[in-house]
Amino acid sequence: MRAVKIVAIIAIVYVGIVVVFESLLGYFQPANQSTLVITTTNQDGVTNDRVLSRLESAGQVYVAVNHWPRAWYTQALENPNVVVTFNGETSSFIAVPVTEEEHDRVNADNATGLIFRMLTGFPPRYFVRLDPQS
Repeated sequence: MRAVKIVAIIAIVYVGIVVVFESLLGYFQPANQSTLVITTTNQDGVTNDRVLSRLESAGQVYVAVNHWPRAWYTQALENPNVVVTFNGETSSFIAVPVTEEEHDRVNADNATGLIFRMLTGFPPRYFVRLDPQS
C-alpha cells in the first residue's frame, strides 16, 4: 500500500510540473531568433497569435505541435490560411499537415531532447509545413 501511495504522489507531482511548465510557456511565449509568430483564425473569425519555433527540413519551413495546448493547430487545420511573422516580415502561408515519410524526416531533422519531452508530458508531435501563398 505504501508503494502505491509513493507512486501516486510521484505521478501527481509530475503532472503538476507538466501543467506549470506548459502554462508558463503559454503565458510568456518566449521568442528568439528561431521563433516565429503564427496567426490563425478560429471558426468565429477571431485571430489568435502563437509563438512557435521555426523548423527547416529539405529547404522547407515547418512548425511543430510539441505541447498539449494546441488550439492554434486545430485552427490551422480548419482554416489553413495563416499569417506568419518572422524577423519583422509578415507573409501569408497555407498550413499543410505533414504525414508519413515527410513527418519522419522533419522529426529526425528537428529532434527534441528527452528533458523537453518530459517537461511537456510526452505529447504526440505533429508538423505543419508552411507553403507560401502566391
